[in-house]
Amino acid sequence: MKVKHIGLGVILFICQITFAQKKLDLSSCEQQFVKNNLLLLARHYNIDATKALTIQAKIWDLPYLSGEFNAINPPNSKVLDVGGKGQKALAIQQLIYLGGKKKNQVALSKVNEQMADLDFQDLLRVLKFQLRKSFFTLYFNNKKIETTDVQIAHILDLVNAYTVQVQKGNVPLKELVRLQSLLISFRNERIEIINSNIEEQNNLKLLLNETANITPVYDETTFNKYLKETVGDTKVLEGLATENRADYLLVNKNIEANQWNVKWQQSLAKPDVNLGLSYDQRGGAFNNQVNVTFGIPLAFWNRNQGNIKFSQVILQQAKADKETFSQKLQTEIATNLSKWKEAKINYQQLSPTTIADFDEVYRGVLQNFQKRNVSILEFTDFMESYNVMSLQINESKKRVALTAEELNSVLNYNVF
Repeated sequence: MKVKHIGLGVILFICQITFAQKKLDLSSCEQQFVKNNLLLLARHYNIDATKALTIQAKIWDLPYLSGEFNAINPPNSKVLDVGGKGQKALAIQQLIYLGGKKKNQVALSKVNEQMADLDFQDLLRVLKFQLRKSFFTLYFNNKKIETTDVQIAHILDLVNAYTVQVQKGNVPLKELVRLQSLLISFRNERIEIINSNIEEQNNLKLLLNETANITPVYDETTFNKYLKETVGDTKVLEGLATENRADYLLVNKNIEANQWNVKWQQSLAKPDVNLGLSYDQRGGAFNNQVNVTFGIPLAFWNRNQGNIKFSQVILQQAKADKETFSQKLQTEIATNLSKWKEAKINYQQLSPTTIADFDEVYRGVLQNFQKRNVSILEFTDFMESYNVMSLQINESKKRVALTAEELNSVLNYNVF
């Protein structure tokens, strides 16, 4: 008996894990997303890495110490004669950067650090929209399933009742077949919605780094914010995007980085100086000689010409990329603004009174069919029409929410 109880406990535990559900509103989803998303965590390490490179860019080369000691003194037949009457020499040198090399290198590293942060912010923008897309798709799909389940339950009751009546010979078989066909059609539509939900559920769990299935919780009174009269003209929205889009700011930073790279490559063409001091006990012109040393490369044929030219070409390319990105951004804003306007108009054409009247008619048709006041053909035609309208209402609301959120994402600014 104990073994059976243990086995049953294991099965129940597995079922709890398999069917674990977690209810989250949009705000809670976004908080968990920022905290747990693996892509964000990985990209954040890139910021730390660029900060480390900035630290390294500020560090000067180490001074160089060299020494020379007597190994054999043939006249005196001594080995390692480095005492007061022997010979030893010491020298220390430090590389001194000229032409602003360090300044330009550090400035370039700081810009790269800022670019890493902007790259992180843009990834956050993209993933946040994916999160909201999956959240709203799941929510409105669940509403579709709720509506379809109610209709399936009604039709299933009718199928069961008609099956009994057909067996008694009170109802023609074709009427039962018609109801069964309608039931199968609704169940197939339900499966399609569930398949869509499975994909969106997996996306949401991946974004949240979550194992439990997420049930979106949404206050539909806030839906009206997506129906505002206007969000501003295209020029206003373009201004918002250029101020807030991290990838647009990244394009500008890329130009700045290339400008600093050109300066750095030009400064590399200027030779650096090795300065130092040397001490020679007995090998110089006089005993205990102390000298100042210096060395400098002679820039006869290598003036870093190739790297300078390359950096200048890349700078021009970066400027051209900015123009291309600006045009793409303008098109993206105009397109998404149009999509939202069309979705809003389409939804607003479905007046609440019409929807309420349609629900009232549904109840009346169902009751009249049960009383045999409505034919099987009229009933099934109406049920199909009602089902299409119910699904389209939810689809229309979902489209309004998604196009509005997509516009928010395009601007990286909540205009709704």
